[in-house]
Amino acid sequence: MTDRKTELAGNLAKVEERITAACVAAGRKREEVTLIVVTKTYPASDVRILSELGVRHVAENRDQDAAPKAAACADLPLKWHFVGQLQTNKVRSVVGYADVVQSVDRPRLVTALSKEAVRAGREVGCLVQVALDAGASGRGERGGVAPDGIEELADLIGEAPGLRLDGLMTVAPLTGEYAGREQAAFERLVDLSTDLRRAHPAATMVSAGMSADLEQAVAAGATHVRVGTAVLGVRPRLG
Repeated sequence: MTDRKTELAGNLAKVEERITAACVAAGRKREEVTLIVVTKTYPASDVRILSELGVRHVAENRDQDAAPKAAACADLPLKWHFVGQLQTNKVRSVVGYADVVQSVDRPRLVTALSKEAVRAGREVGCLVQVALDAGASGRGERGGVAPDGIEELADLIGEAPGLRLDGLMTVAPLTGEYAGREQAAFERLVDLSTDLRRAHPAATMVSAGMSADLEQAVAAGATHVRVGTAVLGVRPRLG
């Protein structure tokens, strides 16, 4: 085993132990939680190693990095998640490789994704990104829509050709009433998911929690956790 493969295998094992322990503590089955490894800023060679180690879900947040990486790894049995703020001029490229877009937060983006998914002959899963720190603007510091905007977006996605409403996503807010209260934030997201499923029963995905707070996300009921640093290491600074 190469040094990098040994390193990633060890890190993955530690993350797996954390998820398993969190599931036990929450009285949940391990298979209820899916690990998504966030591979942003890391090379396609790392994605290949992760695939060899059994990882099946990877995430990226910048199309300019993700598109060539996904193309280089097109032969691998991976599901690609796009988790960054998405500009409409990048939608055509993202739809080319992303199986799920987790950061849908405005009607214009739904329209653009639907148009490109139909053109590409693909079905793209969508999560409504919920901003629990949304102020008067109705938007969050890191994207997302306020909780009272979920229903409109969900209905638009549900009716849009080429799109599939999969559920909700959030990032633990740094400001507002949930700052420093990650588990409370994730519990709020799970409550919002319960509300959403009354109208959209198949939208069961709840994406929450990262390297520092995955335990709180599992305790709250998240179905997917997005872990980067704890698997791949501290990221190099972007120039």
